[in-house]
Amino acid sequence: MKVVHTVTGMRALRHDATAQGLTVGFVPTMGALHAGHLSLVREARRRAQLVVVSIFVNPLQFGPNEDYGQYPRTLEKDCALLEPAGADVVFAPSSEEMYPKGATTIVDVEDLGMKLDGGSRPGHFRGVATVVSKLFHIVQPTWAVFGQKDAAQVAVLRRMVHDLNMDLELVVAPIARESDGLALSSRNAYLSVAERRQALVLHRALMAVEQLAATGETRAGQLRQCALQVLATEPAAKLDYLEIVDPDTLDAVAETLHGALVAVAAWFGPTRLIDNLLLPVR
Repeated sequence: MKVVHTVTGMRALRHDATAQGLTVGFVPTMGALHAGHLSLVREARRRAQLVVVSIFVNPLQFGPNEDYGQYPRTLEKDCALLEPAGADVVFAPSSEEMYPKGATTIVDVEDLGMKLDGGSRPGHFRGVATVVSKLFHIVQPTWAVFGQKDAAQVAVLRRMVHDLNMDLELVVAPIARESDGLALSSRNAYLSVAERRQALVLHRALMAVEQLAATGETRAGQLRQCALQVLATEPAAKLDYLEIVDPDTLDAVAETLHGALVAVAAWFGPTRLIDNLLLPVR
């Protein structure tokens, strides 16, 4: 497995892959890898002949009071996990490499970028779209693999790929969870023992919605109320949002007959976690 730190080095590797006619699978990450990330790498390995994983803690997607400075940076440990998972190349640039002095261009998916996490974290999806656009141009993947846990991000990037005529396929892999249902996240490491236990209410709320929907309930208001009742059983959870929306537009829906995304975000102590559930077309 090769570790590359420069755009020039990554482009040289991509040029060689093109010359050999290789397909490329790409998994963008911010490092601090867990089993969920590794499942994305394995999905890329299943599809592609060359697998590239980026590790870059992107300053543009963090707000002024967020955890950019504290976000774990564990490159050596991450590389040790990635090689057996099937990665061929790790692209780990510095901030200066990704954003040279004087760079002012941004990518902003308007409207979509202001919904769900975009509403709670102004500018977040502008930072995500900008860095992912740059990574796509550098790596030029055949497939780019993301996790369903970041459902709003998936919607934003899917729109970006479509609107900018990017020549790649965006693949979305299922949410990876702990045995007790907690969605895997690098930020889970911030949780105390008590907060880790409290955070399970997110999964319980989503499972309650899934069970109610399975009985034939399609009214979004009723489904949302069901989730809120479960969330209320954990007083320590500080709700950010709970919405039932169209998974592509992120607009609120009144009925879920045509499928819907149930998305939730909440704080447990100083840690903000997200989770979601896709309701199928009935």
